[in-house]
Amino acid sequence: MFEFAARLRKLREQAGRPTYRDLARHAHYSIATLSSAAAGRQLPSLAVTLAYVRACGGDEREWELIWRRTADACAGAPAAAATENRHSDDARPPYAGLAAFREADAGVFFGRERLTGALVEHLRERRLLVLFGASGSGKSSVLRAGVLPAFVGVPTLVFTPGPHPLEECANRLAARAGVAPGPVRAELAAESGALHRMVRQILAGRQEGDSATEELLLVVDQFEEVFTLCRDAGERERFVASLVHAAQAPDSRTRVAVAVRSDFYTHCTRSPGLVDALPHAHHPVGPMTVEELRAAIVRPAARARLTVESALLTTLTADAHGRSGALPLLSHALLETWSRRRGNALTLAGYRAAGGFEGALTQTAEAFYRALSDSQRRATRRLFLRLVALGEGTEDTKRRVPRQELDDGPDTALVLEQATRARLLTVDGDHVEIAHEALIRCWTRLGDWLDEDRDQERLLRALTEATALWESLDHDRDILYRGVRLAAVKDLPRQALTARERAFLDASESAAEEAQRRDRRRLRRLRRLVGALVVLLVCAVAAAGFAVQAQNTVTRQRNEAVVLRAADESVRLSPHDPALAAQIALAAYQQAPQKRTRDALLSTLSVASAGAGPAGPRPTGHTPAVTADGRTLAMADGSQILLWDIADPRQPRRLRTMDGDGVGMNFIEFTPRGDTLVGAGADRTLRLWDVTDPRHPALLSQRPTGHSGAVYSVAVRRDGRMAATAGYDDTVRLWDITDPARPRSLAKLTGHIANVKPVAFSPDGTTLASGSDDGTVRIWDVTRPQRAATIAVLEGHRHFVDALAYSPDGRTLLSGSDDRTAKLWDISRLPRHRQLGELARHADIVAGVAFAPDGRTAVTVGVDGAVNTWDVTDRAHPAPLAFLTNPGGSVKEVRYLTADGTILTVTAHRSVQVWYTDLDRVLAAACDRFHGTISRARWARHFPRLDYAPPCPRRAAADPA
Repeated sequence: MFEFAARLRKLREQAGRPTYRDLARHAHYSIATLSSAAAGRQLPSLAVTLAYVRACGGDEREWELIWRRTADACAGAPAAAATENRHSDDARPPYAGLAAFREADAGVFFGRERLTGALVEHLRERRLLVLFGASGSGKSSVLRAGVLPAFVGVPTLVFTPGPHPLEECANRLAARAGVAPGPVRAELAAESGALHRMVRQILAGRQEGDSATEELLLVVDQFEEVFTLCRDAGERERFVASLVHAAQAPDSRTRVAVAVRSDFYTHCTRSPGLVDALPHAHHPVGPMTVEELRAAIVRPAARARLTVESALLTTLTADAHGRSGALPLLSHALLETWSRRRGNALTLAGYRAAGGFEGALTQTAEAFYRALSDSQRRATRRLFLRLVALGEGTEDTKRRVPRQELDDGPDTALVLEQATRARLLTVDGDHVEIAHEALIRCWTRLGDWLDEDRDQERLLRALTEATALWESLDHDRDILYRGVRLAAVKDLPRQALTARERAFLDASESAAEEAQRRDRRRLRRLRRLVGALVVLLVCAVAAAGFAVQAQNTVTRQRNEAVVLRAADESVRLSPHDPALAAQIALAAYQQAPQKRTRDALLSTLSVASAGAGPAGPRPTGHTPAVTADGRTLAMADGSQILLWDIADPRQPRRLRTMDGDGVGMNFIEFTPRGDTLVGAGADRTLRLWDVTDPRHPALLSQRPTGHSGAVYSVAVRRDGRMAATAGYDDTVRLWDITDPARPRSLAKLTGHIANVKPVAFSPDGTTLASGSDDGTVRIWDVTRPQRAATIAVLEGHRHFVDALAYSPDGRTLLSGSDDRTAKLWDISRLPRHRQLGELARHADIVAGVAFAPDGRTAVTVGVDGAVNTWDVTDRAHPAPLAFLTNPGGSVKEVRYLTADGTILTVTAHRSVQVWYTDLDRVLAAACDRFHGTISRARWARHFPRLDYAPPCPRRAAADPA
């Protein structure tokens, strides 16, 4: 195995030593996966090996033989036997893979017995259940394979809402009642009580059982579709009202169970029909415990007379424990391991050959994709992009698509068949959908497609909806695109459109051309009238001055509109062409210096800076830590920690990569002197590294934290002698790290009644603040750690508290929450405290907050992609300074780098962004940051009718245009 890894490293040297980031871009596997393949710790899968070789320009056929010889030597048995076993065995697998468990799978559904019992008891006591859980937490499976079988003899109705929930509900009810769906749809739309009456009618018509006591169990799966797919707010509210009324009517015969993703909780609270019912109806789905995971792994195998190797069981439970969305990945990895079983045993070698926990899904998707021809790959990209509903402040979700929306070409048909066979897609009647949203998160290639075509996909999705409406209204000409909407979709590639959409677009263009011909005829008639009106010219001279003034006003307003549109376009363009975007934003600010163009300039130059400078590796990861001097950055990226020199944030230099022993770090933090890095991972272990020389870090110690749930965050006191860890077991623990080689537990702080997330020490180190999912912030007196006690509880947030920051003087606390607000608290005279001002410009969760070193400004970042800076000189009346936009999506973390307002953020896609909020500094350095200048052709495209005035005139002479 070590010789195999050495040969891989030699192959990379022969290819000119490309960076692992370049290899990942060509191989479509993560940097960590590729670097691990060449590290020699374990034999990589065949798919990863061939992707590595292909990216380095090696001979794939030769390397496949090398891999198989090495695998035989490692496993002690020929790999061909496992391959033959995989393809020749027709036995039914004991695992569901990406698909949700169905009612027929109840016999192999294990691990959720306690949750199933609680849900069944809830439904028997109450008639409405709203089940919240992260994507991949098993909501659909526990309802279908756990709850439904518990209601023996009870008629059930299970459906997903789709883009027209009332119509979908009417179709299912009508089929059960044996009537036409049209009148049922009309009744549901007219009155919320129609669903209740329809259920009673259906039950009255049943022959078996006592119809006077019989009930219907109605299950609405993937309820978030009413927010992601349904565009009619009125239909959405009528559907919700019908469900709630059917469950709460005094003579109700309906029990309603709804499964919805947890990140749509705030959407549910905005629904008038649901908000009153939620407190008594909602039930969360959390991660499975170790015992539940073991049952889900071992018991299905035991029923199939299979055994699970103990090393495999240990590895699987360690990989899945504490991860709320890991169940589909676990099930798919088990399914792939089962297909590579040896005899009746599921082995660790088979699991690794399948690609591991997340690699198994990526490996399956990549194997499916590589087997296709070029035309079939293009069809695959078009198909999968259509099957994703783009998130608006939330993660992307899967989209259920009717077959008639897809073209019937041979490539599409073959791709559908192969993707369904690979269990990546499910075809149900006349609809197609992605098997599970985990594929959207884990398949890097699909993620790249979405990032590249996000704006185009939004246009295409709107075009699809307009086409369906046009067809439903018998090709009504009033539905056709015109003007700006038609111009926007003309640039869409024709091969990305279906025949129906091309017909709609052709009809729109024909209607537009006809309208232009009518306008030209009208213009000719007007010109003839002009001759007759010339005699009135003398009379109009007196009004000429006023006309000129009006024309100047119109021109000024038109130019301002052009400039503002160009400023907005610069932000959208910045990830793809940062140099051009920066010049457009700078030109827009020079043409119209106002708040909107200033915000666009700061956003664009900050985004552009991430791609400026010489080509090279860029920091990535999900959790940052920055030294007090702002010169060194640590990024937790999966099971690795990467150290960077960011003395010049535009040209970061990677110093070292530290291996986390396969454990993902949830949070890391430098001590104030920057010589020690403290972190806690998914295995609930506290680790300390000596980073005095960041080029040669060394692990000093590691010890269990004692938390029974995942560790969410770590804080270090300013003197570097104490640390605090917060966990999902509702507790905070204090640590003495005076000797980093021997950290010592000091105290366990209890009082929160839900997950504890952020923790922060006050500047003087006497108090500790902790935020929780119970919506409160607790202030603890830690002057005597062994007797630490709560001295204040700050209440005011309506949802989870996700971020905390003390002001530099320690007199003010800033908190951010899922309720889309950040609040300032006066804590100068504890235990007395009071709420000051509220910072509330975010459209979604406030995920990070920070005070500037001078304490006069603050920054908040959120899932809505906004980076807001505030003047908090007057704590009771904070004022917005700048509203910056990250076009790449959600922003999760924020840190101040320097006193001049330079900010570092981390997005949900693990990219690191540097923002400059000092406008004078940005203007002084803007022209020196990029080479070349905007051409006349591009100027005319973005600033039509404005005189050519490039923002950096000293380079204008070099413009070839």
